[in-house]
Amino acid sequence: MRVFCMLKVSPWWLIIPAAGFGTRMGVARPKQYLALDSRSVLEVTLSRFIGLPGLQGAVIALAPDDALAPSLLAHFKDFPVHFTVGGATRSASVRALLHYVQQQGVDERTQVLVHDAARPCVRRADIEALLTCAFAVEAGALLATPVRDTLKQGDANHTVQATVPRAGVYHALTPQAFACGLLIQALDFAEQAGCAITDDASAVELIGKAPHLVVGHADNIKITHPDDLPLARLILQAQGQWRPGLAPLEG
Repeated sequence: MRVFCMLKVSPWWLIIPAAGFGTRMGVARPKQYLALDSRSVLEVTLSRFIGLPGLQGAVIALAPDDALAPSLLAHFKDFPVHFTVGGATRSASVRALLHYVQQQGVDERTQVLVHDAARPCVRRADIEALLTCAFAVEAGALLATPVRDTLKQGDANHTVQATVPRAGVYHALTPQAFACGLLIQALDFAEQAGCAITDDASAVELIGKAPHLVVGHADNIKITHPDDLPLARLILQAQGQWRPGLAPLEG
């Protein structure tokens, strides 16, 4: 659902797990450091949150030996950016991020937005709609888009086993927004139960909560495969967010 009302100016934090490498890109450096325009993917991603009311800062989880992000973002002054060491999995990195913001004195009711480092095309209007919904509900919220194509269930031999009804089925996107304490509880439960989770909303679902779906735009792509990088560049141009110039890093 999309909620139309005024965005409340309440404190919230942006947290970004970026400790993974992204092996499916087939390049020599993590995908968040590849060049989009005159900026890296990570710089463009952060830029989408500039000026949003209530933002206290961003925390980025990095691999233990990653010294590139602090250097690359040394010039970034639009809001405070902090760094912490991530974990071996995405959920472990998110837990590390949540514990970091707790150490900053954040109340357990404070909203945190979890966003993929490699989603640089998210629209400001979608982020605002997500925040509005998250402030109004107890179980959190996530950006999502309805599935448009016919879905097929296949087997190991790539043979169709069934057609999956697409009514009410959504692609889960990020950001996803939750109260800090709720998300810590959910991720701790998932770890103790030995459940592998693919996004933060699925952890919240495990403890019996039903996060709200906020319909976003399909151009909020995640850069995962080599073909996604030129597509992201085209999307930035179409959105009027393209910054021409010499790229800081090459793919």
